[in-house]
Amino acid sequence: MATRQGGKAIPSASTDRVQRNLKTRHVTMIALGGCIGTGLFMTSGSTIAKAGPGGALVAYAAMGLMVYFLMTSLGELATHLPTSGSFAAYNARYVDPALGFAMGWNYWLNWAITVAVDISTAALLIQYWLPHTPGWIWSLLVLVVIFLINALTVSTFGETEFWLSLIKVVTVIVFLVIGLAMICGIMFRPAVGLGNFTYKDAPFVGGFPAILNVFLIAGFSFQGTELIGVTAGESENPGKAVPKAINDVFWRILLFYILSIFVIAALIPYTSPNLLSSAQGDIAMSPFTLVFQRAGLASAASVMNAIILTSVLSSANSGVYASTRMLYALAKDHYAPAFFGHTTRHGIPMASLVATLVVSLATFAASIFGQRIYMWLVAASGLTGFIVWIGIALSHYRFRRAWVVQGHRVEELRYHAKLFPLGPILALVLCVIVIGGQNFEAFVNWNWQEIGVTYISVPLVLALYLGYKIRYHTRIVPLETMDLSGDPESL
Repeated sequence: MATRQGGKAIPSASTDRVQRNLKTRHVTMIALGGCIGTGLFMTSGSTIAKAGPGGALVAYAAMGLMVYFLMTSLGELATHLPTSGSFAAYNARYVDPALGFAMGWNYWLNWAITVAVDISTAALLIQYWLPHTPGWIWSLLVLVVIFLINALTVSTFGETEFWLSLIKVVTVIVFLVIGLAMICGIMFRPAVGLGNFTYKDAPFVGGFPAILNVFLIAGFSFQGTELIGVTAGESENPGKAVPKAINDVFWRILLFYILSIFVIAALIPYTSPNLLSSAQGDIAMSPFTLVFQRAGLASAASVMNAIILTSVLSSANSGVYASTRMLYALAKDHYAPAFFGHTTRHGIPMASLVATLVVSLATFAASIFGQRIYMWLVAASGLTGFIVWIGIALSHYRFRRAWVVQGHRVEELRYHAKLFPLGPILALVLCVIVIGGQNFEAFVNWNWQEIGVTYISVPLVLALYLGYKIRYHTRIVPLETMDLSGDPESL
């Protein structure tokens, strides 16, 4: 563990501890950048096409509210006990050790697979400019760069993420300024106005089923907020950085998404086929590309391709960091072989980093030589984010109850979530609804293959949980004896 001197984190003499060298601006931008990516740049247009402008806005606002409660729940836990294991450690300590085991391994596998998807996507984006080059070369090059960034120091990772995320933030701000100017007639005459909000069946198209469908898409767009919990373990001052990240990031993300959808809906009618084409990966049909082209930027497609490439690189970079730290934490909690808990003198869990990249590389190889295996691997990571969110809500609910049962006051906590117990309960219920509604038609038509591909991550977590529980005879932690000790360095 690092000690503190003059307000700065001083690495401890131990070579088996991560180092608290992430600054507050790093933590804030990592969380912000984790949620702004292809979900906003590419698939946001399809939500308007499916549910209309009003339906899309309602769905994203509702999902944003749920994410807010989850972030405040995680914030209360992470400021009290900042650890790289984050929600897996909280699941083990505040719910059941078997749940911590299942959540940790599932989350590690999810990010390791997602990194493989990201490097494949990066190759496709690079081939936009160099179409006659082999894609696997670019994928391997990206993987090597990501490895070097994560193998140096945690501050190198933080600084890289800061600038990659800043590019995305600036892009969204420029898009909003140009879009609003076009709507009001400042840049584009006559003023576009809000006519598309009442065009044909708008603002609500398809009724509640369409809004629910968009609700599911919005959920995937917001995934990545839980990275705040992972970075808390290496933050210089988690007691300050985590609450600031939660307060700043939530409102910025909600503002960016809601305003972006508002601008897209105003400028492009929901009936436009371009909105659906963008969700299929056509850069030229991205709502951002179309708006920039309409504003007179001739090279809009190439610019957006470059920006989306930075988003994918940021996602891969964050994925390697998150999975590496999770495997490191699993080893520290004796859920994984001990050597995964060893670190370099710079605080990097090298064995965990290499293991993560080996799985990513194997998954990438499967995409080339075994499409069916690759499809199942990707499906196995599909619902992990929502499953993790359920664990966060459940952990926070039990932690707060135990805190009161053991005679503590809420005011003693460094940061406390608002509207307890409504917040975690609402988040828990909505997550269950989202998971259950992922592919409802498959159940209606009783399509076993579709059900398996969509929900494979659920039985995977259950198998990990029940296997550990049966092997070690764990029980749900009683509220009266729950370990509520925190980390004095977080204060």
